[in-house]
Formats: sequence, C-alpha cells, structure tokens
Amino acid sequence: MPLVDIQLIEGVFDENQKQAMIRDVTEAMVRVEGEALRGVTWVRVREFASGEWAIGGKAMTTADVTAARSEPA
Repeated sequence: MPLVDIQLIEGVFDENQKQAMIRDVTEAMVRVEGEALRGVTWVRVREFASGEWAIGGKAMTTADVTAARSEPA
C-alpha cells in the first residue's frame, strides 16, 4: 500500500486546497496502478510551523511563501 506524505508550512494552504491535494494525489496513484489501489492509498498532510522549514540555510515563514506566490514567474 502506498503512503504519500505532503509536507507544508502551516497557514499557506486552506482546508479546501489540502483536500484537493489529497484527492489529486490519490487519483494519480490510481492512474498509475489501477482502481484496486484506491482503497489502500494513504495520503498524509503534515504541516510545520512557520520558520521550522529552511531552504538554503534560510528559515522560510508563511509570509515568505505567500510573498513568493505573488511574484511574477
């Protein structure tokens, strides 16, 4: 049975977005291995407090992620 962990900084995604992630990851697993996998696919969303996640030695906060979202690509 697959177990997929989605790790996020707390406060970045709302409940609807997290439910969409769970649904879409489950659907991706089913597309790969077939419908029989649906009932045994576990998806966990784990949230870390703002500042407890670092990239390149710099602690990332909820505000950092929110700001990065609004930057032009």
